[in-house]
Amino acid sequence: MSDAQAPPVSPTRGLWERVPQHLRLPLAVYVTCQTIYLLWWAAFYPGMIDYDALAYTWQVTTGHWISNHSVLYNSLLWLSLKSTGGHAALTLCQTVAMSAVLAYTCASLRTVGVRGRWSAPAALACALVPSLAAFTVYVGKDVPFTICAVLVFAVTARLTGRRLNGSWQGRLHRSEILLLCVGFLGIGLFRNNGFPVAVIAALCLIAALPGARRLLAVLVTATTATTLALMLSGYAALGVEKPPKTLVYNLHYADLSVTYAKAPELFTKADLALMSQAAPLATWRENGASCFASDPMYRSLNRETTDRLTEPLVQLWWRTLHKAPQDVIGARLCRGHIAWAVFPGPQDQGGRTYNQLNRVDPVFYKWYEEMRTSPYNEAAKPRPLSTKLGHAGTFAYEAAHTPQLEWILWRGAIWSYATYLLVTLFARSRRCRPLFALAGVTFGTQLTVLVATPSPCFRYMAPPIFIGLFCLSLIPALRGAAGPVVPPRSSGETAATVPPKNEVPTASDSRVPSAARAERPE
Repeated sequence: MSDAQAPPVSPTRGLWERVPQHLRLPLAVYVTCQTIYLLWWAAFYPGMIDYDALAYTWQVTTGHWISNHSVLYNSLLWLSLKSTGGHAALTLCQTVAMSAVLAYTCASLRTVGVRGRWSAPAALACALVPSLAAFTVYVGKDVPFTICAVLVFAVTARLTGRRLNGSWQGRLHRSEILLLCVGFLGIGLFRNNGFPVAVIAALCLIAALPGARRLLAVLVTATTATTLALMLSGYAALGVEKPPKTLVYNLHYADLSVTYAKAPELFTKADLALMSQAAPLATWRENGASCFASDPMYRSLNRETTDRLTEPLVQLWWRTLHKAPQDVIGARLCRGHIAWAVFPGPQDQGGRTYNQLNRVDPVFYKWYEEMRTSPYNEAAKPRPLSTKLGHAGTFAYEAAHTPQLEWILWRGAIWSYATYLLVTLFARSRRCRPLFALAGVTFGTQLTVLVATPSPCFRYMAPPIFIGLFCLSLIPALRGAAGPVVPPRSSGETAATVPPKNEVPTASDSRVPSAARAERPE
């Protein structure tokens, strides 16, 4: 009797078996997230369009390139418009980049002991939660900024994971250097005030990674210098206009407005005469009654006059800061509410979170009259590739605006605090202080938004939400603190000495390589 034949292997399974083990998790996450994002992209085709998105379109299609927005993102938008006639190519590329970074993050977290079964659901949540999924197909510079921020977090996880599991040899791999360079540059170039985020994240890495501190310092210095050089003179040399002075100092004028409404006795007759040239005093007082946004005051100013009076008005701001620092700082803290407050402010004072990514205020056409008849205005109109998908996407997106869910779906503060707590618990459980670097990007984002933000926009604090979801995967990893998970090796890697499960290696343990003992985290 002949032996029973083995059942045939399906082509799909056979193909999957050929994928190296260490690539299976990121590949599965990428394919799944990309599929989900394609559904959102089809539902909101050609992308989520708001006031700023049309302003970008006006700039690049009418020759009014201005550096008040990201010149790099405007260049990508121009390329999409000129090559395809619309915004869809750009938003599609955003879904591809986001899916790739989410997949890479899952692979990186594996080096700190986070299994794929824990990190993959976090990545899928980023693609399924309406606030984050719709954001990925939004035409806005904050999308690639967020992608780069999550990328830096992922590289940080990979580097600190090597420090944790004893494979850190005091040097960065070429791929890690390249990805950090892309992340730092993207953070600085996609958001004009984003470079402090890269600096803070780099400082956390420098503190965590002995042996590579000089290289990391050179890397962040070079990327920051490039960003500043472009903003200060590089863009102008390329023919890009500098933003008007009124826009540059609009936060200062909002501070004056809030202080004047609160304590008018601080201002002399000369001060009031100066302010009245830019806008009626009643306007200063009325707009200063709400401290949550600077846009109302900015739009009320006579911009030509204010540009001319920039120097004396800024000097007035400094005098006001000296006389009443508590009022000026209070105005900044109030306007940075989105960065630190878990719950939104009063609706009647403009304290609710701005999260309408698919609406254009009609006042837009007051400032950009050319867009009324522009063919690109029509190209930006929603045209879902599937009516059913369009209805489903709109329903999910609108349902996410339920006021009771605003604090968790649209505000990054709660996710920032969750990240700090979870990273602290994880670092303490692993007895590895370098793991605190995992909070660097979140802290940098929260701090920069707190210091200077024009309004409580959801998109400003989007990176901490993505990172916070991934940090939830640290919770089950806390239980395996005594035996870190070593990620699967590629075929070219040699096996590292790993202590038995539930046994903590000591500095004198002969099973731990000498290099690992030398680099053991304190």
